[in-house]
Amino acid sequence: MLFNIFLLVFGLIALVWSADKFVYGAAAFARNLGLPPMLIGLTIVAMGSSAPEMFVAATASTAGMTDTAIGNVLGSNIANVTLILGITALLGAISVSSQTLKREIPLMLAATLIVGYFLHDGFLSRIEGIVLLLLFFALMGYLIWHALTNKNRDALEADANDEIPANVTTKKAILWLIVGMILLPLSADWMVQGAVGIAKAYHLSDLVIGLTIIAVGTSLPELAACVAGVLKKEDDLAIGNIVGSNLFNILAVLALPGIIAPGVVDSAASSRDFYMVFATSSALAILILLTGRARQLKPWHGVVLLITFVVYQAILFLS
Repeated sequence: MLFNIFLLVFGLIALVWSADKFVYGAAAFARNLGLPPMLIGLTIVAMGSSAPEMFVAATASTAGMTDTAIGNVLGSNIANVTLILGITALLGAISVSSQTLKREIPLMLAATLIVGYFLHDGFLSRIEGIVLLLLFFALMGYLIWHALTNKNRDALEADANDEIPANVTTKKAILWLIVGMILLPLSADWMVQGAVGIAKAYHLSDLVIGLTIIAVGTSLPELAACVAGVLKKEDDLAIGNIVGSNLFNILAVLALPGIIAPGVVDSAASSRDFYMVFATSSALAILILLTGRARQLKPWHGVVLLITFVVYQAILFLS
């Protein structure tokens, strides 16, 4: 049991660290190639924060643990909005002015509804996984096209530019990129092995272990990014990390179990947990898009979100 806990904790630490180095190297390399900061922020940085979910989902799916992979995606999206954004909002009111976010949030809701349709029959097929991946590439293509052709300066652009490493040599950027690429799959495997051992010891289902321990662990990069964004007064970037991560999870990461290990999905995932994902995503959309001119997340919103997270986790363990 102690060995499984060690594997989980060590794997989690290595996963978060290697994901950070992967993003650092990839973003610095992209800057050296002359790519626009907005483009780097929308692609490399946004996808990099979801690298832990991606590698854990791939590892779990390869091991035949489809429910763990699906639970990781659904649980991470729930944790991003309730836990991560809840903690971030407690630090102070978060204002949103980015037009990019106002486009991405409805897209996040649309993608969530598509996933709900795919899961409602209790089966995730390879065709559905491929469709999700194609939708992800289409979304990335649209965002890249819009970033390159839109001449109006977005509030998110300045924040994204500040987060991209500067004055990093190409050799150093490639080195960290390689280190991240090597350690990410290894640490994901250690984390999954530890989680499986703990789940068996406490008789937890594959789905629940994905929704709880693994989901919270793989959401730590988003927590670090959001807290740093708010402390630097980069509010749009903090919200952008959550929205971008949820979009990436629901389309690209959830595609992996469908493609690698298609099959029956735990009925709770397609009902209880999906409804929770949709409810929290809708709440984020209401708070950001329908709160008038202020468009602020206030500390009391953070309290409500954190209470929601605690209640949901209690329901999972009690059930």
